[in-house]
Amino acid sequence: MIEERLRDLGISLPAPSLGDLDFYGKKYGKMKPFFKTGSLLYLSGHIAGFKDGEILFPGVIGKDLTVEQGYEAARLAGINCLAGIRDAIGSLDGVAGLARSINYIVCVPGFTEPNRISNGMTDLFAEVFGEDVGVGPRASIGVTSLADNACYETVVTIGLKDGY
Repeated sequence: MIEERLRDLGISLPAPSLGDLDFYGKKYGKMKPFFKTGSLLYLSGHIAGFKDGEILFPGVIGKDLTVEQGYEAARLAGINCLAGIRDAIGSLDGVAGLARSINYIVCVPGFTEPNRISNGMTDLFAEVFGEDVGVGPRASIGVTSLADNACYETVVTIGLKDGY
C-alpha cells in the first residue's frame, strides 16, 4: 500500500545500496546500514546522496546553500531512508511509526532555523505515511561539518508493526 502511495506521489526509491558510495556504506568505515531489535529499526546516518560521484548539496547553509536547498537535501535523505527501511524489513508497510529522528545541519554560526531544514524529511514522511505514522519526535542540531561536505544527515529510529 505504501508503494502505491509512493507511485501516486511520483517518488521512486533508489536501489538498495549496501556498497561503497550512496547513502550509507563501507566508504564511511565499519558500520552496519541498520540494526533491528524487537519492534525497533535503527538506521545509520543518511544523506541526500551522490550524483556522478559528487555529493548532492555540499556546503554550509547560510553561506553556500539556501534554506530551500537544505530542505531539498533533507527530503532526498528521507527518500534514502525509505529505501533503507525497505531494504531492512522488505516492505514499507511494516512501519508503525517514526520513533525518532536526529538531524544534523551544517550551518553558519548563529543560524537559528535548523528546524526548517529538517522539515524536508518530516514533510516527506507525513506525505508518505500520514501524520500519525510519519511524524515523530525529532531534534535538529546545527554542526560545523559532516563527511564529504554534506549539508544534512539524519539518524532515524522506526517503530515496526508486529511481524516485521
